[in-house]
Amino acid sequence: MTALQTLLSAFKFYEIEILSVNGNHVKVQNNFEVEVEANGLYKLIDDGYIVGPFDDLNEMCQFIAE
Repeated sequence: MTALQTLLSAFKFYEIEILSVNGNHVKVQNNFEVEVEANGLYKLIDDGYIVGPFDDLNEMCQFIAE
């Protein structure tokens, strides 16, 4: 499973609405966007501003779902 597929599965598990997928960028609810990086990190972006890199998908999904 690729990092992108893992991310999409995590969003489904946490019931986070996926708005669009464009290459390695995924837009989701609450105006968040996630960039899947080659090194296995997930860069969380909020309204154009980088919130931070996450290597723990559970932690990131909980942050988005709040």
